[in-house]
Amino acid sequence: MFLALALVAFVAAMLLLWNASRRQQANGLPVGRVIYSDTRDWGLLETPLFDPVLQLVGRPDYLVSKGKTVIPVEVKSGRTPEAPYESHIYQLAAYCVLTEKQYGVRPPYGIVHYPKRTFAVDFTEALEEALLDLLAEIRSMEKKRKVDRSHEQAARCNGCGYAYDCEQAL
Repeated sequence: MFLALALVAFVAAMLLLWNASRRQQANGLPVGRVIYSDTRDWGLLETPLFDPVLQLVGRPDYLVSKGKTVIPVEVKSGRTPEAPYESHIYQLAAYCVLTEKQYGVRPPYGIVHYPKRTFAVDFTEALEEALLDLLAEIRSMEKKRKVDRSHEQAARCNGCGYAYDCEQAL
């Protein structure tokens, strides 16, 4: 009797582990232990990641620990593209920089998860350099009184927080 009960408990535990692993993969998370989540459903949020030198702050949706490495994961709810959007790649690169600053180990990649597809984005030296160049460009624009619109998309203007006061809004 005891052996049968132990076997049932073991099978139930294995099914629960299998289901948890399946759900983790369905959410775009790599195999590993989730050490941080910005899902707001899980209670109080932790302090955001911060790099005082770059004056960069951010909260990836998840941080997953794989051994000594910490992998940032960003989950997107919009339509699934053929390849990650450039803005999402830069956002993920920023999270990689912040993760390295916080944990002292450079993540080899980050993950961006769309509803129908997940991409691992290598965090290369070239990507980091491109991010730093972009941050420098943004900082130089912040000092200008007038910055020209960089696109021809009315939908972007409609979603912009400055559209109410912009002379170039579409």
